[in-house]
Amino acid sequence: MTDSFPAPSSLIGHPGLFSALSARALSTFAAQVLAVAVGWQVYALTHSAASLGLVGLAQFLPMMACIFPAGHAADQYNRKRIVLVCQTIETIAAAGMAYASFTNHLAPGMIYGLVALFGACKAFEMPAQQTFLPSLVPAAVFPRAAALSSSLFQFSCIAGPSVGGLLYGLGAGLCYTLCAIGFMLALLATSLMKLEAPTRARQPPSLAAVFGGIAFLRRKPTMLGAISLDLFAVLLGGATAMLPIFATDILHSGPMGLGLLRAAPAIGALVVAAVLARHPLGRHSGLWMFGAVAIFGLATIAFGLSRSTALSVIMLAILGGADVVSVMVRGALVQLGTPDDMRGRVSAVNMLFIGSSNQLGEFESGMLAQLLGPVPAVVLGGIGTLVITGVWMTLFPGLRRLDRLDSITTETP
Repeated sequence: MTDSFPAPSSLIGHPGLFSALSARALSTFAAQVLAVAVGWQVYALTHSAASLGLVGLAQFLPMMACIFPAGHAADQYNRKRIVLVCQTIETIAAAGMAYASFTNHLAPGMIYGLVALFGACKAFEMPAQQTFLPSLVPAAVFPRAAALSSSLFQFSCIAGPSVGGLLYGLGAGLCYTLCAIGFMLALLATSLMKLEAPTRARQPPSLAAVFGGIAFLRRKPTMLGAISLDLFAVLLGGATAMLPIFATDILHSGPMGLGLLRAAPAIGALVVAAVLARHPLGRHSGLWMFGAVAIFGLATIAFGLSRSTALSVIMLAILGGADVVSVMVRGALVQLGTPDDMRGRVSAVNMLFIGSSNQLGEFESGMLAQLLGPVPAVVLGGIGTLVITGVWMTLFPGLRRLDRLDSITTETP
């Protein structure tokens, strides 16, 4: 890592950055509370690992259907307005879940439907939102701004599950009410964000334009390697879908334990992100990324074998900290290495890969756990992550040789 830089708090002086970071943190907090409530409620209603997997599938399918048109929309229309519309729908949907829960009408089928709606909203919201940061800060300070953004994101990922676990004991309706409030405050913060909308020539929604992000990534093997590494590593190694089962049947830690397990990756991620905000990665960023993904796989294996809540929390924290390094490298490549008129579509592909690794990974984990049991499913996933790391180091030598993040430009291969 490099020598220390000025305090991250000095970055807040950039116009619009505070509102953008606040909106993302609030929206993340609400989404994390929602994830805890949905996971616990679905498992309480069905006692089925496959049902937990279906939650991930319900999020993934609408996102997969919408993500490419969403990326094209982010490059053609007002990005801030797109985010505002999505956050409005999320607020209304969360309020609807709260009402249905208070009146005892929230059945699993309704939960899947509302989760699918959230997936569709995120498909349009995230590609537009991902373009904000490079538009608000210069490239020279982007790594620190990204680390600060990640720190706030991870803090929300800690607070959300913790608060969700506590509130669920008082009723799922309270969790969904808090979600609605969080999305509403995110909507307000986004509306206050000062962001100049660049003038871009409109392109007709042809197949070439809509899928332009894929064509762009085919010409950027280093960027493609970083995105696809995260896809397969988290797809195989993600254990979050199994947390309700581990909390209930293996660790016997209850709803508060589930909240702690969900918060643990974010605790580790927050610590690492805080360090990176002060001491950004210097030389050999590509090797840092591969090393972090290997640690992610090892921590996943250890979590799967653990029978201690304390050890499980520690392994999940290590897992989350390692993931931040991968996120930093991938984010710098995608945002700094992509021209502004392509950022929406490339961010859409990136979000598809992230969604595939998270939501589709939850489905894969649920189905595999239903077949083999939760412990073998998690352990095999961690082993698969280690294998993928070794294969990707051979397939993408440019990513392995990637050096400084602040030197990434649109000319980076």
